[in-house]
Amino acid sequence: MATASMTARDRVFAAVFPPPSEYSTPTPQATPLLGSGGFEGSAESILNIDWDTQDSATEQVQWDRAWHTATTFLSLPSEQLPSTHDQGRLHGKWWKQYTPDIDTSIRYLVSPESHSARIRKHQKQHDLLQWYFEEVGLRHFLHHVRPSILKALLEGDYAHGISYLVTYLERAHVIYLHNLEEHILPHYGAEAHEKGIAAKIKLTGLLCFSLPQKEINEKLSEFLQGHAESALGLQSEPSTADQHKLRQNIRRLVGKLQDVGLGGSRFQTILAEVMSQTLTAYIKQTFAGQWHSECNVTKQLRHWIENHFARYIVEVLATLTTGRNGQSQAETQIPLADVEKWQEIAVNRLGVLRTEELFSIIVEWDSDSKGAIEDLKRYVTTTAARTHLTTSFGKVLDRRLLQPGAATIEIMQMYISIIRAFTLLDPKGVLLDRIARPIRRYLRERDDTVSIMVSSLLADADHPPPPGTHVLPELAEEMENGRGNRTMQDDDDDLDFDDMEWMPAPIDAGPEYKRSKHFDVIGSLISLFETKDVFVKDFQKVLGERLLQNQQYFDKETRVLELLKLRFGESPLQACEVMLRDIQDSGRVDRVIRGDPRHALERDDTRPNQPEIHARVLSHLFWPSLQSESFWIPPIIDTLQHRWASGFCTLKQARKLTWLNALGQVTVELELEDRTVHEVVQTWQASVIFAFQSNHKARVINGNVTTKSVSQLMAQLSMSEFYVRNALTFWVGKLVLRPSSTHPDVYYVLENLPSSALHTGLPTTGRASSLLTAAAAADAATSAPAPAMKSEEEIRNEKMEVFWQFVVGMLTNQGAMPLVKIVMMLKVAVPGGFPFGNEDLKQFLEGRVREGKLEVVGGNYRMAG
Repeated sequence: MATASMTARDRVFAAVFPPPSEYSTPTPQATPLLGSGGFEGSAESILNIDWDTQDSATEQVQWDRAWHTATTFLSLPSEQLPSTHDQGRLHGKWWKQYTPDIDTSIRYLVSPESHSARIRKHQKQHDLLQWYFEEVGLRHFLHHVRPSILKALLEGDYAHGISYLVTYLERAHVIYLHNLEEHILPHYGAEAHEKGIAAKIKLTGLLCFSLPQKEINEKLSEFLQGHAESALGLQSEPSTADQHKLRQNIRRLVGKLQDVGLGGSRFQTILAEVMSQTLTAYIKQTFAGQWHSECNVTKQLRHWIENHFARYIVEVLATLTTGRNGQSQAETQIPLADVEKWQEIAVNRLGVLRTEELFSIIVEWDSDSKGAIEDLKRYVTTTAARTHLTTSFGKVLDRRLLQPGAATIEIMQMYISIIRAFTLLDPKGVLLDRIARPIRRYLRERDDTVSIMVSSLLADADHPPPPGTHVLPELAEEMENGRGNRTMQDDDDDLDFDDMEWMPAPIDAGPEYKRSKHFDVIGSLISLFETKDVFVKDFQKVLGERLLQNQQYFDKETRVLELLKLRFGESPLQACEVMLRDIQDSGRVDRVIRGDPRHALERDDTRPNQPEIHARVLSHLFWPSLQSESFWIPPIIDTLQHRWASGFCTLKQARKLTWLNALGQVTVELELEDRTVHEVVQTWQASVIFAFQSNHKARVINGNVTTKSVSQLMAQLSMSEFYVRNALTFWVGKLVLRPSSTHPDVYYVLENLPSSALHTGLPTTGRASSLLTAAAAADAATSAPAPAMKSEEEIRNEKMEVFWQFVVGMLTNQGAMPLVKIVMMLKVAVPGGFPFGNEDLKQFLEGRVREGKLEVVGGNYRMAG
């Protein structure tokens, strides 16, 4: 009775604190109560015992002995799995001999007909099936199988790791399922089938979740990535036989993964990630840089998706449901909805690629690049895609274009290409409006934007500009083709109330969006500025430079002016029209005056060296500020000027002439000892070279060679040092003058070139190379023509010189003053007010400080002591 009581207490204690399931203490074979081992009687007699009269202690002893017998038989060796799962080698150690006693014990523990099994049905510690799962998963697999798999995954490549994983799991399933299917499940009777399915699922899940997930995912991803790239031709284009073999291998592997429990949702997630990466890799590898319109990239991509990519995915997924043999390629049915979905994904990926390449596409923009824009048009169909394109492209522009290191002409050229590309991409102009806003703001801050624009409009579209000139041939081409021939009202659709095709602004348009029907590069550039006055002012200046050049016809300038009058109206361009008329009238006036024999201006054939003069009459009220530098000119030219002025006064009695010698051009012919030089030069350059044949006092070196110093020329010609040195440098570049080796500011005429120096005693042939190098440098320094119009800085300095006298009077009479007070007093004292701001005056006064005329003490300006 004491024994039964202790057993009951033990059962109660075990029910609250169950022993570890991996530790089993079976009942001994012999007990004091029964004194014998095993079960007496047949299995039917044991199952049909009258349990109501049986003592509980006796029942417990029988249960413990049956548990011991069954668990001893079902336990696995504490060692790794064998190298093969051949049945002949598994019998004995892994598949033990099955005896009637073992069969009776397992039946006693699990059979629904067993009273002991029924009373313990809901006690997990007495569930033999649960014990077997823990024996297999928590003891044997975790301690003896998992380490080997982990080692193979970490040490080998992805192919070896996945192969070892599948093989080892197949072997484990064969061994683990043998006892389950052959010895345990058959005793469940009617519940055997249901229990079997649940048990296999549970065992498979237990083994899979005991595996190293991270390592398996990495190796499986690498394996699928490499196989997909090989099968789909990313690494090299496989033959039909190789492609069939590759697909058979992947179906076989996927089938094995499905059999061992690795083909579930985790595998499908990895497959989706791999195929997504493969799709992106294929698009970049195949279509990157393919921008030509005839490539038809989208059509090729859709064909590849339907016939290769989609078929590969469907074959792999079909294997998960049909087993490792799968279906053949011909039997695989691809749902049309899935194919269309994958094609849309591929088109979007292509759009992302084109967005990354958009800057390079626009930099190399030409008619063949329209294919890339067509690809983008299929991508920017959603608000998210349009936002992604404008945001990413805007960041690229900020990083690569809108920076101080980029030249203004490069930014303008890029802007023109952007206008053309985005007009093709989005005819409504919403995307262009977003992209162009920072570019327009940046160009507006550049000082040379307008001058480049005007020079480009007046350039010759038929002849490319010389290297180094700031001219955009695209603008000249636009003007030649007449695409700039529109009025300002044409740019604003909202003012056209007769437009029957009017549509409201797109839903994603910004608040500053302004629609334009037309593709207009010139209008976009001109509208950079808030008012047209800035453009017209610079256009007037550049037009004046071109009109003063020595050319006979101005058809280009006339046409551009007429086109701009259509856009801006005639009133803002009235001064430009007067300037053009001055040049045209000057030709007629010159012919009339020269034809009058009273003025003796026609060429006399008896005097071949007699110079000629042609003059142009400018209306100074309509022209910009002109260079008015005065200097000495040869008497013979001065005489011709007086004759021409006399003829003009006879013809135009109410008008008076003022000669601007600095704006003229002279055709010079120089006769030297070994050559004759013909050049078209500026007037001060002609005066300087004329001085070298005058009879003025000069130093003599190297025999009878006439020399002139810079100071002598300045005094003789009444010319500023800048013009003197410019002229000397010009003639050095033409190999007419040469500086003295002992006196750098002294120049002499180079009568003979270095090649003939051996006969003249001038520089030897060994020095010819250095002479030519110096001449080339001088020629490059003076190759750009001097501007005929005064710059803004020159005009400002001239006006400041007038106000300088007021500043001198204030500082002399009232002592030191701060800048703010000087400006305030100038605004009061100067008639008409002081037109400059504090910064302009400060810059001017700092120049006077550097010249030593002013001093700054404590922030106050005062006259230098």
